[in-house]
Amino acid sequence: MSTMNISLPETLKTFVDEQVSQRGYGTSSEYVRELIRKDQDRLHLRGLLLAGASSLPTAPADASYFEGLRNRVRQSAKPGAKE
Repeated sequence: MSTMNISLPETLKTFVDEQVSQRGYGTSSEYVRELIRKDQDRLHLRGLLLAGASSLPTAPADASYFEGLRNRVRQSAKPGAKE
């Protein structure tokens, strides 16, 4: 694992220290890693949303669409069902 040093103003360091102690992190590094992972997830989700928004419209997600999904799940849940 690589090491990175980050300089923080005292107020931010205090905040990080409080989060570590109050939220059960072992170290400030664990807390920062978790923040970075969440930011990566957020960026990934943003990309998916933008891709969806720019895609062409498909069939409406109405009651029959959801019933079809439920039927597919029921079929795949049956013993011996092929996926």
